[in-house]
Amino acid sequence: MIMAQSLFMTLRARQPEVQIDVLAPAWSAGILGRMPQVRRALPSPFAHGQFDLAGRRRLARALRAEDYAQAIVLPNSWKSALVPWLARIPLRTGYVGEFRYGLLNDARTLDQTALPLLADRYCALASPPHSPRKAGHPRLRIDPQAQQAALARQGLNTDRPILALCPGAEFGPAKRWPEAHYAAVARAKLAQGWQVWLFGSAKDRPVTDAIAALLPAPVANLAGLTSLEEVVDLLALARAVVSNDSGLMHLAAAVDAPLAAIYGSSDPGYTPPLSPRARVLRLGLECSPCFQRECPLGHLDCLHKLTPEQVLEALPQ
Repeated sequence: MIMAQSLFMTLRARQPEVQIDVLAPAWSAGILGRMPQVRRALPSPFAHGQFDLAGRRRLARALRAEDYAQAIVLPNSWKSALVPWLARIPLRTGYVGEFRYGLLNDARTLDQTALPLLADRYCALASPPHSPRKAGHPRLRIDPQAQQAALARQGLNTDRPILALCPGAEFGPAKRWPEAHYAAVARAKLAQGWQVWLFGSAKDRPVTDAIAALLPAPVANLAGLTSLEEVVDLLALARAVVSNDSGLMHLAAAVDAPLAAIYGSSDPGYTPPLSPRARVLRLGLECSPCFQRECPLGHLDCLHKLTPEQVLEALPQ
């Protein structure tokens, strides 16, 4: 969702008066609410992979009443282009994807060589064909009042520099830097007088618990305890963030936090953190990127051999 903000920024730059509504999963509403370019978030009623033709017809009828001039369809699936077609939106733009001729009347052919970055691919849909624009850096709005409320609710303060760790990665182990390595970075910063905040979803709690158990002092283990809006406001306070390639990495980049972004099985040439304050850390082994959830060679060297010392060197002192 963060990558899509580059598209919204491009649309606004081309047409300052344009009104942008975004149909997206309900979980993303809080993030969309922090994007100044977005007028309204429309929660999608469909689970991932769900077809539900009757439901899509109902949604299309509701959208038809809004009299939208254009739909830009970012997912490549056939069913994602069906609703704008059923809604009779006059201009329906997107990549051909799953042979969506007819459903899209502005179907673009993707040149992956010319547009290796996902954000650039999105931005190209805002312009006429063959005139792509480079993606701007996503920037989420910080809510100072909500930020103070989040600090109070979690019992946090900003008296000492904050190291934020985002050690989860829902995709799988081949994206997760080892817990012991995260703990080593945390110990070094604790010794310098910093405090440590651990972020993640409830699913990441075993990982954050394991890191906290390896540390000599209490830390703020926030995994599963915060909303996405609270994460945005709290990450903005960090002196430094260390993150796997994950959604939280992109959130940290979008609040302009100094960021060390760790890549293993994935490719920073496709979905890098879009921030001048982010440093991508990867070993560039011959076997990576493999794009696998688990290491097909059984060793995870792309992550295990990236040392805590290398990460510490990338962080502010």
